[in-house]
Amino acid sequence: QVQLIESGGGLVQAGGSLRLSCAASGRSTFRDEVMAWYRQAPGKEREFVAVIRPNGIPTYADSVKGRFTISRDNSKNTMYLQMNSLSPEDTAVYSCAAGVRGGQYVWWGQGTQVTVSS
Repeated sequence: QVQLIESGGGLVQAGGSLRLSCAASGRSTFRDEVMAWYRQAPGKEREFVAVIRPNGIPTYADSVKGRFTISRDNSKNTMYLQMNSLSPEDTAVYSCAAGVRGGQYVWWGQGTQVTVSS
């Protein structure tokens, strides 16, 4: 079965950087799948962060544009999120998602906590 496992979260000071990874397994390749990052802060709805299409074209939420970079390495079935200039407002559980079917993501990871201190 497909599994998505996030890593790279942690505690960082405002202005710092983190790089999240999402390792996909359970299929020979995910190169044809849309992959995305979402986040959920305490007491808030889950929100879209960034998506990367099979052709590598990304789209970002306005709140992270210019600070975050999404990428993928199809040879490793892994997606990344480079997060720079972090602020306390970026504190959340970050989850990766993959495989759009019927307009919804089929596979989700468990999430990794990102905490940004002021």
